[in-house]
Amino acid sequence: MAGIDPTAFVHPSAEIEDGAAIGADSRIWRRTHVRTGAVIGAGVQLGANVFVDAGVRIGDRVKIQNNVSVYAGVELADEAFVGPAAVFTNDLNPRATGGWQLTPTFVRRGASVGANATIVCGYELGEHCLVAAGAVVTKNVAPHQLVLGNPARPAGWVCRCGRVVSRDAERPADLVCETCQHGEASDT
Repeated sequence: MAGIDPTAFVHPSAEIEDGAAIGADSRIWRRTHVRTGAVIGAGVQLGANVFVDAGVRIGDRVKIQNNVSVYAGVELADEAFVGPAAVFTNDLNPRATGGWQLTPTFVRRGASVGANATIVCGYELGEHCLVAAGAVVTKNVAPHQLVLGNPARPAGWVCRCGRVVSRDAERPADLVCETCQHGEASDT
């Protein structure tokens, strides 16, 4: 896939560089910048002032709210959510001059990152996990795990819809949300 699908909406103030790919039914809002080699899936929503770096891969039905930069080395799987002003890093030892060492970060299917959270590079956010607003992630987050604080620490387990289903330290055998009835068998 290369270029902009004809069913995608791109705001006139957005900048899509040649060689970027925008999938069907995606919506790219004002002052967003998508660099060469970035791949944006189908049904994606990129809010105002989002930056997507060269080579970034964003899956289908992802929603990224305003003022988020997704730097090289970050990969967002299908149905991930990134709240406003969340931060992704991509170098563990950044310097203005000298060597640059890309350290990948993976955001798995259905994972959610709250507003103003910081994701330090080199970690994986598991499927359907929930990173609370303002959290600073400095280690891997398990599937369906809720983390909060600075540094982010475990605070429970969530359903696919994001509702807390347990505050236990250990993941329950089944994650069943009474509100939406999304039963989820243990996948670990």
